[in-house]
Order: sequence, then C-alpha cells, then structure tokens
Amino acid sequence: MSENTTHDKLPIRMLHDRVLVRSDSPEGERRSGGGILIPATAAVGKRLAWAEVVAVGQNVRTVEPGDRVLYDPEDRAEVEVRGIPYVLMRERDLHAVASERVSEDSTGLYL
Repeated sequence: MSENTTHDKLPIRMLHDRVLVRSDSPEGERRSGGGILIPATAAVGKRLAWAEVVAVGQNVRTVEPGDRVLYDPEDRAEVEVRGIPYVLMRERDLHAVASERVSEDSTGLYL
C-alpha cells in the first residue's frame, strides 16, 4: 500500500522504516489462562506483546496496516494521537507478523 494513513484517517504519514501500532491489550491487570487475576504490579519475566499495525513508512516491506505484530513492550516510544495511545517503532524491532494474507498451507506466523 502506498497510502500511509490508517483506516481511522489519522493525520499522520509515517517516514522511512517506521511502524505505528496500537496495542491489543491495555497495560494493567490481566488474567491468566486459568482465570487468575494478575495485578499490574506483579513482576513478570520478559513478555512480548501483540499489536495492530495502523500506519507504515514508505520503506517498510514486511508489514502493512491491519497486520498483527509481536514486539517487545520495553523497546518502545509511545505517542498519543487524538487521545488514543500508540507505539512507534522501527520495522526491525518487530519479532513476528500474524497475518491473514498468508497462504492456507502455512502456519500464519512469519518468524
């Protein structure tokens, strides 16, 4: 896609290899797979997070708006646009892409 704005019509055009994402889950309390409530203050080992790509720069080659990506929340720059928090990063800081664009015979993850 050559259009660098999001489907929400954000007034932003990303440059170079930058990717703007919106986190899937808010920071704070979360639940384990067994339903146990884990407070936001609990110490957890290094944990990666999923986010949705909302805008990409012209030099980004592997993701496009709408893709879900895996990234390290410790290596991020946050920005707020129209009251919504986003994360800005370089394409090389993404760890994986889960996309509906992959063929039916693949796993759905690019690693």
